[in-house]
Amino acid sequence: MSQLAVTAEDADVVGSADTADTADTAALVAQARSHSLGDIPRRTAQRCPDKVGLIDGDVRLTYRELDATIDRVAAAMSDRGLVRGDRLALLSHNCWQYVVLVFATARLGVVLVPINFMLGAQEVAFILQHSGAVALVAEDALGEVAEQAAQLSGTDLRVRGRISSAGSGLTGWEDVQDWADSGGVPPAVLVGDDDPLRLMYTSGTESRPKGVLLSSRALMWQYVSCVIEGGNEASDVELHALPLYHCAQLDVFLGPNVYLGGTNILLPGPDPAAVLRMVEREKVTKLFCPPTVWIALLRHPDFDGTDLSSLQKGYYGASPMPVEVLREMRERLPHVRLWNLYGQTELSPLATLLPPEEQLSHAGSAGRAVLNVETRVVDDDDVTVPTGEVGEIVHRSPQATLGYYRDPVTTAIAFRNGWFHSGDLGTMDADGRVTVVDRKKDMIKSGGENVASREVEECVYALEGVAEVAVFAVDHPRWVEAVAAVVVPKPSADVTAADVEAHCRAHLAGYKRPKYVVLAAALPKNPSGKILKRQLRAEHAGLAAQD
Repeated sequence: MSQLAVTAEDADVVGSADTADTADTAALVAQARSHSLGDIPRRTAQRCPDKVGLIDGDVRLTYRELDATIDRVAAAMSDRGLVRGDRLALLSHNCWQYVVLVFATARLGVVLVPINFMLGAQEVAFILQHSGAVALVAEDALGEVAEQAAQLSGTDLRVRGRISSAGSGLTGWEDVQDWADSGGVPPAVLVGDDDPLRLMYTSGTESRPKGVLLSSRALMWQYVSCVIEGGNEASDVELHALPLYHCAQLDVFLGPNVYLGGTNILLPGPDPAAVLRMVEREKVTKLFCPPTVWIALLRHPDFDGTDLSSLQKGYYGASPMPVEVLREMRERLPHVRLWNLYGQTELSPLATLLPPEEQLSHAGSAGRAVLNVETRVVDDDDVTVPTGEVGEIVHRSPQATLGYYRDPVTTAIAFRNGWFHSGDLGTMDADGRVTVVDRKKDMIKSGGENVASREVEECVYALEGVAEVAVFAVDHPRWVEAVAAVVVPKPSADVTAADVEAHCRAHLAGYKRPKYVVLAAALPKNPSGKILKRQLRAEHAGLAAQD
């Protein structure tokens, strides 16, 4: 027998001891084997303690300082009663406090609930209520929305924190800076691989967003996929300009870069002038932007006069990059290698990737499944379709969500037959490259934001005098896709396009509102009464050209 073979006696070595001792030993073994999201900054700090890990304006934190700050904030949250499994909602633009809270909550086993800062008070209130949040941290500039949402939700928010910024301030809310300045030590919390650490609300096709539960295991395996497939290195100097409430910026870029020990630079938003200045000033080597932002950078008057020679790696996602833009980027940024990323929140989120050497030869493709993902394209019976034929894109991966929070029916549908069903339609070529051709349900991706057509439709239906409405995407030169609505007024009703626009302004976040409203006598339908949105998209494809 090999010296490495395990006998029955060896396997029972723990179990042969006293029951109490067995439990203690098992806990110690689990502690020694722990590798979760909250462990990342500590282990990175041990490898490179004096390296600058985070830059936010005048704030520059080494990894030693970042890890210590995370510990102090975790201790402060623990002192205020937050325990493993509690939910903390976070409503803020990018800032150093955001990064600290991402890892401090993970260190305690507290579930972080990032919230889109463009949402209105009613939309935020739904997330607070649905998630069961017991804590809310909000930026001062978003204080009015935060306070209204807290009141509307009716939830017992026993911890309320504020992030100081330009704004009126949140009276009576504790400053996260004070938590960071405290001297406490957090409790040792053992976070299991399948413990939920993130509850991400994603716009679905229904009228309300769905809560996607992500475990420590899912996030960690996804980080490995990103590091291996995305060409990540510890020497990376990465600029994070897109919002951290998005899983792409948060978990495809920030998390893996902290994992490796790269330098992370924050901007509150992707203002083209600010991005260009920061790339030049901090010698940024790595940048992620959706196509809309890359296009805005190329068109900015400062582009040609800015030293972008440090930039080595560029990434895009949310929608395909037009071939003409790819060619222009190769000409004007010849030293930058590009990756196209495809995925969704439910995959933590990276699923497939198109590498730099295939950007032009396979333009429009989402690439192959990444290291820890298995991908197929199937028919309605979950049978793999022939090469090149359209079907639904499905995945298997340890990166997959634990399920939709408080929605077992939708979870069961999504995971039928043991595969996660993306809801996207696509094809796969003979070499395994996926091309997304349509969305199985009517999701609109405008400027990198997901807009559920059904949510917008329900809002318009609430306007008195509306008989029917169909909401869909039209191509747009800046936003890639824009929200369009065709509205059928009730007979004798005096509804105008301006009425619809005003109603949506009062009830929807800005990016969800229809950019184009068209009044019509009827909507095209098939014999069974289903609205033919494909026909509407074709009929109104030129709306943006009228701007």
